[in-house]
Amino acid sequence: MNEGVEILLAEPRGFCAGVDRAIEIVERALQKFGAPIYVRHEIVHNTFVVNDLKAKGAIFIEDLAEVPPGSTLVFSAHGVSKAVQEEARMRGFEIFDATCPLVTKVHVEVAKLAKEGYEFIMIGHKGHPEVEGTMGQLDHGIHLVEEVPDVAQIQPTQTKKLAIVTQTTLSVDDAAQIKEAVRQRFPDIREPKQQDICYATQNRQDAVKIMSGQVDVVIVVGSPTSSNSNRLAELARKLGVESFMVDNAAELRPEWLEGKMRVGLTAGASAPEILVNEVIDRIKALGAVSVRKMDGIEETVKFPLPKGLKL
Repeated sequence: MNEGVEILLAEPRGFCAGVDRAIEIVERALQKFGAPIYVRHEIVHNTFVVNDLKAKGAIFIEDLAEVPPGSTLVFSAHGVSKAVQEEARMRGFEIFDATCPLVTKVHVEVAKLAKEGYEFIMIGHKGHPEVEGTMGQLDHGIHLVEEVPDVAQIQPTQTKKLAIVTQTTLSVDDAAQIKEAVRQRFPDIREPKQQDICYATQNRQDAVKIMSGQVDVVIVVGSPTSSNSNRLAELARKLGVESFMVDNAAELRPEWLEGKMRVGLTAGASAPEILVNEVIDRIKALGAVSVRKMDGIEETVKFPLPKGLKL
């Protein structure tokens, strides 16, 4: 690596309010009820966070049949389907819902409009737990589109009452393109009052857009399963900058930084700051001499914890 390399640190980056809240729910449940606490699906999509909570006594499961009767169960930040909620109630668990309130907002909108006879077009990634949770709010009438060509394939039963919903962690620009294709085909479609893509996803993508014009390479701290982290790396590449995603500092390869004078560094909304600091130390060990924080939006959003978890 060259002498005098600078690290440009994106602002904002890392944890969002929904992730903070989800992790705190598991930690408080452990403190209040003792281990084990069962969590359906990874609480957030980050290896470090999940391993840390496992060490404290959280057990992550996909199938509720794995949870002993009478246990305490936490739903992950991504939300769950009505069928999973119902099964958990039937099995008699003590339930704490760590679904991000911005995902819950989408679920509430779906339930409300479904009562009015609406069908839905959902923009999202097939198989992502948030998409499964939102589509599982109804037993029919939600049609998934992942990219623009999918829009021509969907066949709603009627077109008078159609509404768009969106996975909260998508690329803002990609979602806008798909929405435009949906509007072209269904000009009267109803859109949410506020966009479904969450403030934190939007802010982190905006920061990468600003940063990409100023750096030679972008490093994103995030786990492979994290949708919003993947979108950050993709966005930098679309803007013509080499970009790599790392789960931790050990994955950073020195050759990525060869000949680079400015390294941009950001983190997905489920990646803790401790990992960012370790990556900074690793880049410094490879020859970086300074770290400069970008100016950016300061996020002050905080979400309340569920009742029953006050210590």
